[in-house]
Amino acid sequence: MRKRIAALTSLVALAFTSIAHAATYTEGVNYFLVSPAQPTSVPAGKIEVAEFFSYACPFCYQFNPFVRQLQASLPANAQMVFIPASFNPSEDWPTFQRATCAAQILGVLDKTHDKVFDAVWKTGELAVSDPQTHRIKNPLPSIEDVAKYYNHISGVPIQKFLDTSKSFAVDTAMRRDDSLVAAYHIDGTPSLVVNGKYRITGQSAGGMPQMIEVAKYLVEKESKAGANARAARVHSIAGPKQEPIAR
Repeated sequence: MRKRIAALTSLVALAFTSIAHAATYTEGVNYFLVSPAQPTSVPAGKIEVAEFFSYACPFCYQFNPFVRQLQASLPANAQMVFIPASFNPSEDWPTFQRATCAAQILGVLDKTHDKVFDAVWKTGELAVSDPQTHRIKNPLPSIEDVAKYYNHISGVPIQKFLDTSKSFAVDTAMRRDDSLVAAYHIDGTPSLVVNGKYRITGQSAGGMPQMIEVAKYLVEKESKAGANARAARVHSIAGPKQEPIAR
């Protein structure tokens, strides 16, 4: 009897797993079409999955473990990128945007990403609010404070980080990121954008874990569309199949 119950339980679990994998999502409800679609920053043939975030955003901190799961599960033809937002200056977002762009240019973003979140929300080394009163700190962390922290966690010399953060390249990157925020109609963080075409929010997806599932669905959708487009090009180059002439 126990074996039969166990077998039945396994079948039910398998059925629910199959339903989960077969889940579909609705444009305009679970995600939104971006019009016009925006060019991506990943190599040709890759599908870009972009997170719009700020280290000073508490919801982004909560979302980060889910993002890391998504990043680890992406297929070989997809790539995760991080785009820092600056639209909340009262909570130091522009400073963290500048620091993020500097870390990207210096090639240390991936190994420092989780630690900077922890410094703002766990250890308090770069906190933007008082943990007891929850009031915004005055003064807020400066770019010099952030440079010292990056030196501690990555070994990048403080002055090198500061010089990079104030460079023309970083100013250009910040303007680009701000323009992407506007082009994608990002009005809150965290938000995900898949391949420059589809925007996902926590509200549209139904929660943070669901954002990841919608993103995976859209990556698969784009993968199939890309495969179909490549097949059509090959067929076009090869031309229609010629039938043998009967003699």
